[in-house]
Amino acid sequence: MATHASNVPSDATDLVSRALDDFRIELPSWAFADTGTRFGKFLQPAAKTIEEKFSDAGQVNLFTGACPTIALHVLWDVPEGTKAADIEKLAGRYGVRPGSISPNVFQDQVYKHGSLCNEQESIRKQALDHILYSVRIAQELGSRDVTPWFADGSNYPGTANIRARKRWMGEGLKRTHDALGENQRLLVEYKPFEPAFYHTDIADWGMAFILARYAGPKARVLVDTGHHYQAQNIEQIVAWLLDEDMLGGFHFNDRRYADDDLTLGSIDPYQVFRIFAEIRCYEWETGRRTDIAYMVDQSHNLKGKIEEMIQTVMAAQELYAKAVLIDFPALAKARQEQKLIDAENIYKDAFSTDVRPVLREWRRSKGLAEDPLAAFRSSGYWERITRERAGRVAAASSYA
Repeated sequence: MATHASNVPSDATDLVSRALDDFRIELPSWAFADTGTRFGKFLQPAAKTIEEKFSDAGQVNLFTGACPTIALHVLWDVPEGTKAADIEKLAGRYGVRPGSISPNVFQDQVYKHGSLCNEQESIRKQALDHILYSVRIAQELGSRDVTPWFADGSNYPGTANIRARKRWMGEGLKRTHDALGENQRLLVEYKPFEPAFYHTDIADWGMAFILARYAGPKARVLVDTGHHYQAQNIEQIVAWLLDEDMLGGFHFNDRRYADDDLTLGSIDPYQVFRIFAEIRCYEWETGRRTDIAYMVDQSHNLKGKIEEMIQTVMAAQELYAKAVLIDFPALAKARQEQKLIDAENIYKDAFSTDVRPVLREWRRSKGLAEDPLAAFRSSGYWERITRERAGRVAAASSYA
């Protein structure tokens, strides 16, 4: 591969390299399985077992050097009876550790009308018992973050007591919070619609903020970049949550219409850059490192799952590196003097900088391939698992 000299000054190159050393992105186990849309899915030699998910995630970490953990979804990955020791063996074998733990209170038929917000007390209890079980799994695996997402809501006016459901959700989250270990966190995620199309019980960052504050000091808000209305200013939400010390994590993806779960940066890379810019600005102004859990949460219905994940991580690293290059002292001065064009151009200059040579040099310094995607394609791993899983894919396709 031809390399090109970087136009990034040496001192800024060092700054980017140090920032990349600490930039970690968690991988979602479910992204390596066969996933699709509500209309169907196109099968690949995808991971079926938790071992195959660890194996595929290990490949992403091997070639990017940035993804040491894999998020696990209870029921899909850690059903009743799973032993923590067995998962620890997989972590040692494939070089990725268990990360955040996601309860599942949206799949079973009993959750048709909600989980923690269900009018039926018995179902609220069933949902809470499952979430508390997930907390215990996280403790056994040494996982810090518990990340529930709730599909709770209603489709028709008059069919739900919105205020009562708010109280039930708050009570359930507080019970969950109180069960956390000393170093654990509860990350509260929100989504404006889907599958609930009249009202969703945690529909925006403000509702998540209130519920997290009510739950207790170990609770934070989880921002999924796809979980917003079109044109919503996500970086403003980020800035507010940072200022309130309530930003706990991100689920990264991209979208064209709604929660499309497309590859990060594929539609609007400038938005991702602006989000990173707010985070870096906060760190520059306060002199404090943010404690944000970055994770990918995307659906890979068409692209190859492992390749798409490597592509996502590379995009995240590139956009983060661009944000690191922002001249914050000059930006602060331009803002103070109300020089609007100068301030905006400071952003644009950083975004327009080609940081790929810096990333290649950083990878070389870590013993990684300069181009992780090309290196993965040359490794033979995809061809091997395609052969090994071919019979399973053929059988599923024939059944469909």
